[in-house]
Amino acid sequence: MGRRKTTHAWIRGHLNDPYVQQAQRQGYRSRAAFKLLEIADSDRLFRRGMQVIDLGAAPGGWSQVAARRVGPEGRVVALDIAEMAPLPGVVFVQGDMELDATVETLLRALGTAMADLVISDVAPHLSGVAAADQARSVRLAEAAVDLATRLLKPDGVFLVKMFQGSGFPEYLALLRRRFARVVTRKPKASRDRSREIYLLARGVVPEDSGVVPDQGLG
Repeated sequence: MGRRKTTHAWIRGHLNDPYVQQAQRQGYRSRAAFKLLEIADSDRLFRRGMQVIDLGAAPGGWSQVAARRVGPEGRVVALDIAEMAPLPGVVFVQGDMELDATVETLLRALGTAMADLVISDVAPHLSGVAAADQARSVRLAEAAVDLATRLLKPDGVFLVKMFQGSGFPEYLALLRRRFARVVTRKPKASRDRSREIYLLARGVVPEDSGVVPDQGLG
């Protein structure tokens, strides 16, 4: 009975969420679109004609934002292990980003150009076991950064969702090794009680380059 009440309370809260209502009015598939919009505006993520990869794209809120911002002269390739309904201006690839075959499909979808921007809102299906869920989220975030550094241009940008907790300091250290600059972002649409935080990394650092990345966080 207690679990049923909790579920009903979550549904009521979700439906009354102003970002959920705003997403419905503006035609976005998820409230997460407003997290990306805020970061995009503050950090000037998008420009017309960009090549963008959206990891963990379903149901498509971030892909919608990206497609609108890069315009018809740009390209958005969305990836998710789950199905996603078609979106104008978005090429969808269904597959596991940890598999080489999926990476090859992404490369074909991009064509001859490398990506300017990789965005990742990937999150695991929650089991209810906090330690296991956190470990899975770290693994997915690690897979995302590995993929991003393979597909980004040298001056490319990577935006990834991460959850604070076990493994977060190590992941932050990994990003600092792989990118020239890393900053944190907590958009207003991210619920206060959520441990999620967004990490924005710029400038891919080649492995064994000897470059000392900027350790600053803003």
